[in-house]
Amino acid sequence: MPTTNTGFNWRKGVITVIMFAISIIFLMPFIWMLITSFKLEKDVFVYPIEWIPKHWHAIENYKEVWVGDYPFWKYYLNSIKVGVTTTFISALLSSFAAYGFSKIKFKGSNFLFLIVLATYMVPSQAILIPQFILYRQIGLFDSLWGLILLSSFSVLGTFMLRQFFMGVHQEFIESAKIDGANHFRTFWSIGLPLVKPAVATYAILRFIWTWNDYQNPLIFLRSDNLFTIPLAMQKFTSLSGEFYSLIMAAAVSAILPLLIVFIIGQKSVIEGIALGGVKG
Repeated sequence: MPTTNTGFNWRKGVITVIMFAISIIFLMPFIWMLITSFKLEKDVFVYPIEWIPKHWHAIENYKEVWVGDYPFWKYYLNSIKVGVTTTFISALLSSFAAYGFSKIKFKGSNFLFLIVLATYMVPSQAILIPQFILYRQIGLFDSLWGLILLSSFSVLGTFMLRQFFMGVHQEFIESAKIDGANHFRTFWSIGLPLVKPAVATYAILRFIWTWNDYQNPLIFLRSDNLFTIPLAMQKFTSLSGEFYSLIMAAAVSAILPLLIVFIIGQKSVIEGIALGGVKG
């Protein structure tokens, strides 16, 4: 009869304990930030550190951040509009381009793809001035739609998704052609569902990049009521530089949507990584 090894794996257990200890070390700054946002200002730098505040001031701190003199809810709405719209448009356009470069063969397709990749080598700072002049001329300067269009096409997203579309068996595409499906129907009904985890992974990354983007809002926005979270954090810090409890409350508020998006989408990220490791 086959025997089952039910003994404790000491090597695996030790590695698990070590990794858990390392993860706690990395989480300590975030835990401190969260705890600090619950404290009175006079208790922030008490030594030794009070990991459980004696005097809770969480409601007052977060109320000041969200509906105080510099209300975060307004900048949250701006960031959500820009982040969600940019992510949707960018994921859709990158998927279209990736499918075209991987499954539609036409003269000069490889050369055109190399040109697209070459544009990724140009630093974004090098084209800021031409973009700034162009946006002022066409009336998109100091608008959320202008900010959205800046990030709506991604060379990295096209390249990333193209690699996944190349893993889709050509037989599926040929079968769709035989059944009379055009390229759009083939893309929407066959190609996209097969690489959905990869698209979801890219969408999560795109949302995080857009949410954290500081350079483009700094250059292309002037009106205070259009500011996104990174600009709001910078201004809030300059106005509340002596109140670290408020700054930490603002920082917790700023990263909360990123944690929610990652927690909800982590399954898709894992599936996307697994899909990238399986070819053929």
